[in-house]
Amino acid sequence: MGWKASAFDISSEGRNKALKLAEKNNVAIDYQIGELDTLGYSPQSFDAVALIYAHFPAAIKSAIHKGLDKYLRSGGIIIFEAFSKKHLEYIARDEKVRGPKDIDSLFSIDEVKSDFANYDFFELDEKEIELNEGIYHNGKGSVIRFVARKI
Repeated sequence: MGWKASAFDISSEGRNKALKLAEKNNVAIDYQIGELDTLGYSPQSFDAVALIYAHFPAAIKSAIHKGLDKYLRSGGIIIFEAFSKKHLEYIARDEKVRGPKDIDSLFSIDEVKSDFANYDFFELDEKEIELNEGIYHNGKGSVIRFVARKI
């Protein structure tokens, strides 16, 4: 679609999987391995940021969210989906659904609103979804989803 896509992760396995999928779909990704603050991205260099199941330890997750803000242009869009704190109930009922088991690395709507205080939310929901992600993450789960514009 003409977008320049960048991605980062601390997992080389995630990078390899993403690059194979990109090649299969004839698209390019600038995919780096490392911590956000070490990757050399310029401030206000992105029109959109997506955080998809980006679970961080409680001690750093708010700092990372707030740190991402400097890379997104004013008026830019953030897209987010991650397991909610309620997801632990789903894991207890069905281990195959998997996901983080540390409640502090999971999300609540209040935490999202606090971390992204200078955003106008178009959508912000906690909802039950059906996961069908290969051999991992199968069954019903609970996620927080949001789409918001940086004010």
